[in-house]
Amino acid sequence: MRSFASACLAAAVLLGPFAPGLALYAQSAETLYHEELAREAELRRELDLAPQRRAQPPGAATTALLRRVRTTITSYETLVRRFPRSGYSDNALWQAAVLAADAFWQFGDIRDRATALRLFERLAAEYPTSSLVRQVAGQTGRLNAAQTASTLSMLKAIRRDVLPDAVRITLELERETAFHEERLEGPPRVFVDLQNTRVVEALKDVTIPFADDVVRQARVGRQLDNRTRVVLDLQAAGRYSVYSLYNPYRIVIDFERKAGPTPVAPAVVVAENAPPAGPEAVAPPPAPPSANGGGGFSLSRQLGLGISRIVIDPGHGGHDPGAQVRGLSEADLVLDLATRLETLLLKEPGVEVVLTRRADVYVALEERTAIANRSAADLFLSIHANASANATARGFETYFLNFATNPEAEAIAARENAGSSRTMSNLPDIVKSIALNNKIDESRDFATAVQSSMAERLRRVDKSAKDLGVKQAPFMVLIGATMPGVLAEVSFLTNRQDATLLRTQTYRQQLAEALFNGVMRYQRSLKKAPTVAATR
Repeated sequence: MRSFASACLAAAVLLGPFAPGLALYAQSAETLYHEELAREAELRRELDLAPQRRAQPPGAATTALLRRVRTTITSYETLVRRFPRSGYSDNALWQAAVLAADAFWQFGDIRDRATALRLFERLAAEYPTSSLVRQVAGQTGRLNAAQTASTLSMLKAIRRDVLPDAVRITLELERETAFHEERLEGPPRVFVDLQNTRVVEALKDVTIPFADDVVRQARVGRQLDNRTRVVLDLQAAGRYSVYSLYNPYRIVIDFERKAGPTPVAPAVVVAENAPPAGPEAVAPPPAPPSANGGGGFSLSRQLGLGISRIVIDPGHGGHDPGAQVRGLSEADLVLDLATRLETLLLKEPGVEVVLTRRADVYVALEERTAIANRSAADLFLSIHANASANATARGFETYFLNFATNPEAEAIAARENAGSSRTMSNLPDIVKSIALNNKIDESRDFATAVQSSMAERLRRVDKSAKDLGVKQAPFMVLIGATMPGVLAEVSFLTNRQDATLLRTQTYRQQLAEALFNGVMRYQRSLKKAPTVAATR
């Protein structure tokens, strides 16, 4: 008896032009789904690297990338149409919808927003029992809140601050705004395209001279489709980072500068219609001081310091996926946890959040700490998932910076530090940084708060969850941070039971809530009332 594939081949010869359709039917939904996933993964790598790789004019590059994104979305929809009862169809709809949403957030074309909303609604309507449906409301809520051309956000001010090791340019906006940034050479410059925006009168088509050693000037111009472009002309090539802050919403671009005397130049602020100063609010009485876990008072507590700005660092990313086991990637997992944690933290008054990465991109270990320092953060939380050659190893643990005290901590530090660019010549400075770490008490207390919160929360879901305790190790990502910092290893990807839980949205949300509770517990240990975030 001939196989089914042989029969399809014979039919293809007879039917000629209908052969491609028969070939598609001959393939399983699973095969097609994984092929599309592979294509999407390659496409996302190109999208993530696009600002560094594009040689074409931005408009042409954007058009080409969008065309490929939309082709991939159509391919996912074709799979669903041909295999509507397959167990992979709801996943295909989800992938297509998220890809469309990401295209909208990156490029700001409202047609991609409409596609994403349509696909999310279709997923909920056609596959109501899918576990993915629980995530639809969050995605559609954010998309529905996005500003379109009929309700434009206002670019209110451009601020420049000169720091000892960076020049900071801050774009102050009326509300959260989709944006795209890109670097170009010849001459060196960085531009930021703000989607669906207008500018105050004082900023319309202006050039603002800075005359410093990094950024020469800022140019503001209006583009088609209600876009505003801010071009920052540079003196020379150098590293930079871009991130968002909230309450009020602003986009911050930090340009690295060589250490040296700070140029004498006032911050540049261009703004209109500033609200009049009102009566001063009566401050609440100060909270009584609280001791560290060891019973003493660190310098931070002696000075009555609180926290407001938190940097969340999703480990790995890009060409460094971290641990990978049976379809689970550490880089993807911790990014999901970081965005969930950010959502929880932003609901707290006076709390600001900075993420070291928001996509599957590579960020060097040293740059992650530099981002935290440049953003004047009060806390640094690096999120990772563990791995072990021992398949029975499971549980969660939290580390603060110090020399390792056992072989297990040494092995984990070696694995997580594998991506460091530092060499043996840096060893004396690294040892000195660890030995003179003046944040050790606060970092230990922060780690204790995170670990105890994970133990309390995760045991509600998994009574056998294993608390591995608070430990210390010389993690490169924590070295040089000017604020208390910890590294949380939330589970073992190499343990079948942990991995099974990590695949569920419920457990991931519990993990995010556990980390959130740890941050808030530590905040309350400093002061009973949260400190209001200030612009720094």
